[in-house]
Amino acid sequence: MAHTDHQTMRRVLRREIAGTIGLLTDEQDFRAMRRYRSFTFDDHTAYLRQVEALLRSRASQGSHTSVALFDPQEYAEFCADSGLDPDNPSSRTRFTAELATTGPTLPYEGQPLADLLPALVDEAVRQATWEYVTTLLARLGTCATCGEDIGRAAFTRASGLLVRILDTARPGNRHLVCSVSGTPETIVCALHADQDEDGATHLDDVEALEFTSVLALGIATRSPGGLVMRTTNPDTTDCIYGWRLRGDGLEPLTAGEVFDAYCTDVESGDLISPESGVDYCVPPDLGDLEQPPGGHHH
Repeated sequence: MAHTDHQTMRRVLRREIAGTIGLLTDEQDFRAMRRYRSFTFDDHTAYLRQVEALLRSRASQGSHTSVALFDPQEYAEFCADSGLDPDNPSSRTRFTAELATTGPTLPYEGQPLADLLPALVDEAVRQATWEYVTTLLARLGTCATCGEDIGRAAFTRASGLLVRILDTARPGNRHLVCSVSGTPETIVCALHADQDEDGATHLDDVEALEFTSVLALGIATRSPGGLVMRTTNPDTTDCIYGWRLRGDGLEPLTAGEVFDAYCTDVESGDLISPESGVDYCVPPDLGDLEQPPGGHHH
């Protein structure tokens, strides 16, 4: 009887542990791990099937599992820094535990792995972009003439612009995309702002923070870039507005310019046929925010 009790206890405890699984999302990463003899999988597809089966069985027992992106290069560096043998399963466990607290993770909620993988990669890209943007903003230092922290001032300005854009937008759900291209690589960030029945706007705090930071970076570095917003409302046609980054503000695009921006393939420059049931609109004026009070030009 005691033996069964122990087993039951262990099963209960195992269920209480919120686990993280480090996932090798692509073939190349998988091949990199095969150089370790203790990594016993030899086929990426079969490996993904096994992971999916494990996730399902844990979920069916009521266990909560997060999935993290396992990067072999980061793993090798982690082992070197920690003095661990990379060819040891316990080292992989230690690294995965580290990922659980620092890396991009997503909860497994029964979705097919085919849906979870791209979402996880997106999450990793988002996190890397965020780190990159905050680093660039921090490096801008202070303004030589006024001693103001350039990154912080730009962030305040970007927040004000975002609030004005949402306040003056048509009612409904809004999807905004900001792109900044003057920095070493083009940075793109999206924000969803949905309205409830009472007209209150709901933003995801993290998304709003990231979006504002990307806009701030464009403002602070005076980079070429722009912002596009789509409003969706069941009672009216969708409306698409746009602004270009200009100085430390946003300049409205004409309906024609928005149409051009939306109906041109970024990669090839080819025209894309416009969507039906969509209006290309001139955005409302953002008013006195065009020039900051006592605005210093950095």
